[in-house]
Amino acid sequence: MRVEKNVQIPVEYRGRPIGDYFADLLVEDKVILELKSVERHDSVFEAQILSYMKLTEKKVGLLINFNSKMVKDGIKRFVL
Repeated sequence: MRVEKNVQIPVEYRGRPIGDYFADLLVEDKVILELKSVERHDSVFEAQILSYMKLTEKKVGLLINFNSKMVKDGIKRFVL
């Protein structure tokens, strides 16, 4: 599988560039992965990955928190 790390996502406002976001991983140019290791899940993490998905027009994203007893419990899938 082709994986890119720290993928630069340009952000524009009214057609003018204002900065960049950086997604942790992009898999097969289809799925955005945002990786965390936090005690508490925060809604700002969901807003972050949804913003990345909208800006890149990717349909699927995974938010993965490695600070869970079981990693499978720390995975949240997003679909636009």
